[in-house]
Parts: sequence; structure tokens; C-alpha cells
Amino acid sequence: MERTTCCVVGGGPAGMVLGLLLARAGVEVTVLEKHGDFLRDFRGDTVHPSTLRLLDDLGLADRFAALPQRHVHSVQLPIGRGGELFTVGEIGSLPGKYNYVAMVPQWDLLDLLADEANREPTFQLRTNTEVTSFRTERGRVTGVRYRDRTNGSTGELRATLTVACDGRGSLARDLPELGLREFPCPMDVWWFRLPREESDPQGLVANAGERFLTAMIDRGDYWQCAALIPKGADATCRAQGLDRFLASFTEATPWMRRGPADRGPGPRSWDEVKLLDVRMDRLRRWHRPGLLCIGDAAHAMSPVFGIGINLAVEDAVAAARHLAGPLREGTVGLADVRAVQRRRWPTTVATQGLQRIAHARVIGPLLRGRSPVAGGEPLRLAEVLTKAPWLKRAPAYFLAYGAGRERPPAESLRRSG
Repeated sequence: MERTTCCVVGGGPAGMVLGLLLARAGVEVTVLEKHGDFLRDFRGDTVHPSTLRLLDDLGLADRFAALPQRHVHSVQLPIGRGGELFTVGEIGSLPGKYNYVAMVPQWDLLDLLADEANREPTFQLRTNTEVTSFRTERGRVTGVRYRDRTNGSTGELRATLTVACDGRGSLARDLPELGLREFPCPMDVWWFRLPREESDPQGLVANAGERFLTAMIDRGDYWQCAALIPKGADATCRAQGLDRFLASFTEATPWMRRGPADRGPGPRSWDEVKLLDVRMDRLRRWHRPGLLCIGDAAHAMSPVFGIGINLAVEDAVAAARHLAGPLREGTVGLADVRAVQRRRWPTTVATQGLQRIAHARVIGPLLRGRSPVAGGEPLRLAEVLTKAPWLKRAPAYFLAYGAGRERPPAESLRRSG
């Protein structure tokens, strides 16, 4: 039977960061990824300042800077009936070297992390390897069973600790003792692309239409667009026709109406509009003997604020700091994995609490065709607040760093250059 010290299930941002940090700390680690590569569109492509600083600490800042990317320095919202754009989050005003959000295709970031991790003799990435179940002995998870998707063969990998980083579809979520708690979400998301012109706004721009909201992410020559629609309304909205939706989208985006008449085409069919079934939940317990869940496997986040991936990365950093020593010394136990949840629990609860407020007070009413601000212009209060520059830094700091920053194990640090 094959054996490793730490089996990481899932090669997303959390899994690859954890694998790299543990390998640099001298821990034997095997990452199992069910796909053959990282090429999947409309994944989270936002790399926030907290993750940029981590990459710098790991000596990867120069290699990351060489990747094709776009920098977002501000978040803009339309205020009032005319749809005039106001900046409500000025990330560029924050102190420090990394006062922007980098928009980078996630596969480029994962390829960078994988390439760096493969330099470590204790690291192994196995693609096309789908975990089918956990191995258990006397109530303890002792590894996984897997299937090779290239030839259909099966096998088992024994591990001192298994870490589930495989997202909201994780097998670990079926374990009743972990206690999945779900929260209502008022929306689903359509992902699609639109051409961008040089005269368009820059950064991250939000718009409100008839029973839908949008977030448009500046990707240079195109906009990566997320349209929030009422929960479960995908089939109904599609039945109304793509042309009707695109016309409503343009109507809700005044600066697009004022832009060039020869703007390139948007989606030509519904096949180019991808549905994300939005969920928000968290496990009451992220662990059992021999198993730890982090990232979306432990807490599926709403796309509100766009920080889910960076929270998952911070989970991985905290896990590496708490577990590297015990794994290396062969003393890892339940107390060590409990420490990871204790560390990350407050940030998770606080972030989901803010997302739930946004769902109930803003997104839900707008998707039902109501104003989120009773007795006045929608978002009139936001218009007042955005006139005070110092008030823009609070949402900017939250977007940049969340509730706090995690420090990687000292053994994993490298100098840049």
C-alpha cells in the first residue's frame, strides 16, 4: 500500500498552497487532483493583497508579476437614478506595496504553485486521481481510496493526516459527525464575458438592473461579468431570451450605452453563460481523527465581496503553521487539527455574517424588485459616505485582508529575486 505523511485532496488554491508550505517545511505531502490540469474557466481569479504578500514571503513575487494580469485599485457602484459611478472601496489608498487586487487566470496561479512545489523532494502532485472514499481504522481516517481517471485503475493511499481541500463537493461533507449547517441564499450567478473598450471605467464595477445585479471585473480587453439572478430562476430567466437579458444589462449600465457603437459582441448563445449554484454553509466541526477540512470543504462562501479563495488560502497558511511541526515529528493529533479550526473560525463566521446581512438587506430586496433603502433613493446613504475618503478605506481593507493575516511557517519562507 502506498503511503504519505499528509494527503491533500484537491489541487485548488488551498490545496496547492498547503502542499507547497508543508513540503518546504520538510513534510512528505501528496496532492491528489481529479482533473488532468487546472484549465477551468470562470473560477475565482482574484488575488487579493493578503495572498500577494504571501507570495512575496515565499519568494514568488517576481514570478507572479510576470504572469498576465490586470490590477484593480477600486470598487465602484452606481448611485441614484442616473447611474453615476461612485468609488466605495479605494484599495489603492491602502498603505503598503500591494494596494491592489490582481486579476490572474487561476490556472496560471496554480501552475506557478505546482511548479514551485515540484522542486521540493517531499512533494508529489498526482493529477487525474479522483478520491472515492476515506480509509478508516478504529474510527480514525487513515488515508483515501482513489481511482485513476486515465485507465480506471483503483488504489489506496495511507496517510498520517488527510486534508480535504476539494471544495463544496467534498466527500468529507457527507460525514454526519461534522454537521453541515446551511444558510439561505437569495441568488444564483450567471458568468459570461463582454468586450471592453478603453473608454470604459476601470477596476471592479457593479450595476443594478430589473431583478438582477452585476459585478463587472476589468480584465483588460474584456469584462468578466457576474449577473446575480433570483435563486432557482435560471430556467425561467433563460426562457425569456438572451437578447432580452443583454438589452436589460445594457439598460442597467449607462456608460455602456454611451460607449462606442461598434462594441464587440457579447454572448451569442446561452451556452456561453455559465450558471453557478450559489451556496453558503459551514461545517460545525472541521475535523475528526486523521482528517481536517479547510477552504470551501469547510465553509462554502457567497460570492459577495469576492474573497472566498483568499479565505481558503489563509486557511491553508494557518493549517501549515499549526501542522508542519507535528507532521514532521510524527506527533500530529486531534488537538493540532482542532487548533486550525479555532484559529480560522472567527474570520469565517464574521465574513459569512456580513454576507448574510448583504443578502438580506441589499441583494434579496433588489432581486425582488424592491429598493434596499426604504423611503429614499436606492443607495443614497452610500452616496454620502463615499464623499469621505477615509470611509472608503474600511471596505477596501476588508476586501484586501479580511479579518486578519496568517503567517506561514518560518521554514517555508524564501527571499524574492
